Amino acid sequence: MTDQLKKILPHSVVFLIFILTSLIYFSPVLQGKQIFQSDIVQYIGMAKERNDFKEKTGEESYWTNSAFGGMPTYQLGANYPHDYVKKLDKLIRFLPRPADYLFLYFVGFYVLLLVLKVDWKLALLGSLAFGFSTYLIIILGVGHNAKAHAIGYFAFVLAGILLVFKRKYISGFLLTAFAMALEISANHFQMTYYLMFLVLIIGVSYLIMAYKEKWLPRFFKSVGILLVAVLLAVATNAPNLLATQQYAQWSTRGPSELTINPDGSPKLDTSGLDKEYITQYSYGLFESFNLLVPRLVGGGNDEALSTDSKTYDFLVSQGVAPLQAKDFVENQAAHMMYWGDQPGVAAPAYLGAVILLLFVLGIVLIKGPIKWWLVAGCIVSLLLSWGHNFSGLTNFMIDYFPLYNKFRAITSIQVIIELCVPILAVLGLKAFLSKDVDQKQKIKALKWGAIVCLGIISAIFLLKGTFDYAHVNDAYYRQQFDQMGLSQLMGKIKEDRMGLLTSDLIRNFILIAGTIAALWLFTKDKLKTNLLLVVVGGLILIDLVGVDRQYVNQKDFVSARYLNQPFPQTQVDEQILQDKGHYRVYNSQEGLNGASTSFYHKSLGGYHAAKPKRLSDLVEYQLAKNNVGILNMLNVKYIIRPDDQGQLYPATNPYANGPAWFVQELRAVDNPDKEMSALDSIDTKTTAVFDQSAFEDVLPARFNVDSSAQITLKYYSPNVLLYESSNTNNGLAVFSEMHYPFGWKVTIDGEEVEHFRVDYALRALRVPSGEHEIKFEFEPQVVKTGGAISLSSTIILSILLLGGIYYKAKKGSNKDN
Repeated sequence: MTDQLKKILPHSVVFLIFILTSLIYFSPVLQGKQIFQSDIVQYIGMAKERNDFKEKTGEESYWTNSAFGGMPTYQLGANYPHDYVKKLDKLIRFLPRPADYLFLYFVGFYVLLLVLKVDWKLALLGSLAFGFSTYLIIILGVGHNAKAHAIGYFAFVLAGILLVFKRKYISGFLLTAFAMALEISANHFQMTYYLMFLVLIIGVSYLIMAYKEKWLPRFFKSVGILLVAVLLAVATNAPNLLATQQYAQWSTRGPSELTINPDGSPKLDTSGLDKEYITQYSYGLFESFNLLVPRLVGGGNDEALSTDSKTYDFLVSQGVAPLQAKDFVENQAAHMMYWGDQPGVAAPAYLGAVILLLFVLGIVLIKGPIKWWLVAGCIVSLLLSWGHNFSGLTNFMIDYFPLYNKFRAITSIQVIIELCVPILAVLGLKAFLSKDVDQKQKIKALKWGAIVCLGIISAIFLLKGTFDYAHVNDAYYRQQFDQMGLSQLMGKIKEDRMGLLTSDLIRNFILIAGTIAALWLFTKDKLKTNLLLVVVGGLILIDLVGVDRQYVNQKDFVSARYLNQPFPQTQVDEQILQDKGHYRVYNSQEGLNGASTSFYHKSLGGYHAAKPKRLSDLVEYQLAKNNVGILNMLNVKYIIRPDDQGQLYPATNPYANGPAWFVQELRAVDNPDKEMSALDSIDTKTTAVFDQSAFEDVLPARFNVDSSAQITLKYYSPNVLLYESSNTNNGLAVFSEMHYPFGWKVTIDGEEVEHFRVDYALRALRVPSGEHEIKFEFEPQVVKTGGAISLSSTIILSILLLGGIYYKAKKGSNKDN
């Protein structure tokens, strides 16, 4: 029992250190505050209707009308039946957000390093280095919670895979299954997709080793075990995966049915996202060195600039009042410091100078497949992050690699570097501390670390006077400055950009030199192991936390009450809300990229990475050409726009078609292109157009519509709409709701009937003469099917877990005997 306590005690202490570190770094959470995350604020707006409905009724709604004219809530926080993986995840992430994600980073990486046979002290150091990597902190600052969530389980997944390859089949299988289930549950499929890149590289490296060492049968046995674990993990997440896959085809992530561009020219690619959109954020080749020097290209979009800057001095010298100059420097020039290849970044993807030095030690000292898959993962990740700056590889991946064209912001693949570099760095430090490694090898590794890291920093320092410090937006800034009579101001901003670079070069030179000195003293027995770890760990924290604090700090926290009501109700909102009818609102200032309107109204806009494809098409092909008939058919009654003085006001649209109406003609066209083109000229109040290639059973027709014909919405909830119709003739009703081909059950007087799509995006239904009750109810079968799969697979996984625990306990008992 005493031996068991001795084994558990260090890990328990580390666990407490991780809790305290997470809470200390995000200390405002202890005061009940919450971090202000821009993306989460937008999510709150998007999910408001769904959350209010759940709070009021206790029911889960899988549809919302508050965004994009209507869409499923599958990616807006929907809860699914039998989602026990999510309950397990909440147990693991028990700290207040975002401290929970930082804790998850730490614990996952610690478990992985223990599997790699790293001592707990080194594992503690490595986990802190991984968790405080600048990119992993900044995504918490901006609200990429799902991304952080998925990254947090990366290390757990790798730990399970490595255990299986180490012939720890039972523990490896169970860890892989549960970790992969949690990884998928995090619901950021782009991150999981990138993790699979690394898993593929690991598999290839082990396959080569198995072939060389003649243990191929064992390799394929391991792969088989891992496949079963992954399949079980996938099955436990069946509701979310099935629903998301279904929605993805309907969203902008699915293939486009249009073969022409808005100008009539042929579309080159209709199978996924546009290449330009995918590669909009592409990492610059020179910018890659900011892995070593954080503000190499100015840092981020909001750098800390003060009265010590060249810009401030220049403004004051030109007669600008000091307070005004200070305000300009802190609130405008600070946004101009970034001069890299991307449109903008929140912060640099900084790995840490000390960690990169240790990474070089690992390259020199570590032998075997683990080094090669770690290095290969870094190289592949870096090359793919260059995007259009390395177009040959990028275009190949977009055109031929499965699913690669479904994701944008490909710089995100650098998460693989964020994972691999600290692993090899810790293994390198472990080898450096080992008595089994030759002293000459340690000195050689130290020399190479100095040559590479200090050499790069010195070279950049010597060349910094040759850089142009120019960004694509500078022309716009220069024009503004010229109009202000401050034509030299752009030059001063460039000097401040160079100043940030110079400051970081000197800082990181000192950090690396200090680390090299400590390691050299260790080789001379002038520094003991524990003291060396304290020194190196301290330098790592000074390095990384010092940079992290520039971008995510206590200023980012606000009261919980403010975050729960992030969009104050404006006078415009108040005016619109006086209308208790059923209508939509279009905010011309937001377009399809803002969720503040969704917080109060049924909005045509919203904020999401996977918008409804057909609505997006309508905006791009019709609304962009000022075809206000599109607003009419989508029942947009209010348009928020600026007046002559720039003040927003709600313009009333008296021509909105209303929630539903009877048309006189149902016109057929041959394909989606013609359906879209028909909207250029038809009056949607009297005519509906449909694609006959998609609805072969529907026939064109004309209808008699007299003045007494009407259809009214009597009851509304997100997932149920109840209409009453009155018509002396058989008719065709068109509804101003987005047609979604899955899950909507439609009945007339309780009898189920079929509806179809018209006007490219709306629902239509043949209604017999007389008075009728029409009900649209969203009951997605995919959720029910997925729930059943999830329940059965969770039961199987639980039985396997109990069996594994019993087997291990019995095996341990036999050893004691």
